[in-house]
Amino acid sequence: MFLGPPPSPPHKPPPNRRNNLLQPPNATVSSALPDLFLATVSLLFLWSSPKPLPPNRLSFPLTPRRRSTTMSPPPPKRFANAQSLSEWLEPRLPSDSFAAWGVKPGTKNVHNLWLELSDGETSLADSTPPVRTVNVVTVRVIGDNGNILVESHQELSDGSVRERFRPLSEKMKPGESTDEAVFRAVKEELGSVFKGENDVGERVEIVPGTYSRRVEERNSVSYPGLPARYALHSVDATVRGLPEEDFCTEEREYGGELAEAVGKAVTVKRHYWKWVSPSSVRS
Repeated sequence: MFLGPPPSPPHKPPPNRRNNLLQPPNATVSSALPDLFLATVSLLFLWSSPKPLPPNRLSFPLTPRRRSTTMSPPPPKRFANAQSLSEWLEPRLPSDSFAAWGVKPGTKNVHNLWLELSDGETSLADSTPPVRTVNVVTVRVIGDNGNILVESHQELSDGSVRERFRPLSEKMKPGESTDEAVFRAVKEELGSVFKGENDVGERVEIVPGTYSRRVEERNSVSYPGLPARYALHSVDATVRGLPEEDFCTEEREYGGELAEAVGKAVTVKRHYWKWVSPSSVRS
């Protein structure tokens, strides 16, 4: 008996994603619980972990360094002796200027410059021409009547005279403070007028609030043809026991290892001092 074609399978409609969205919430709770638990644990871990502090852009050291008042010189150029210094300078300076060192009245020679370099009072930049850098303390010694003490001139070891007309001045040593340089300058250049040089420190009183600093660039008078950069550290001071009239002091003698070089240098034998009105002294 003919029964006809076999019946076709029942038609299944395509899955409706919209219907899935409309399913009740409890249909996916079981599968979402592990993920929700892990996310919660992660958040708790991150919240309890110590957080790094942001960088402090305005932080300062606990013990800030005091800025030095001296002018930082270039890296020092070292020379074993005055001869090696002379050989280094000769091709870097005008020949006529270099030849005048120690020959022209009032000038110094290469032995003087070598002594300054050895003591750390001067530095030379490795350039053509070299530049000499010096820190100088200038002391305006004030008398009882308000006048200022100036060095009128110097008598040098070669018999020449060098005009000065400036207050007491001294090249500073490496690492020396302004106050230390003031006391040393008074002792070395004015100390011979006192009976005992050991009490010079008790005679000097620096006037508070008078410190000033300026930088000057000019050709050196002592070393013709050599450009120089001077950092001038100035203070006012009083010195008890100085003569009221014009007077003269003698430079102390050098000794030790540098005595031989000092003997070949042009040194100051005597300083001549006078009191002048403040208006006649350059500030």
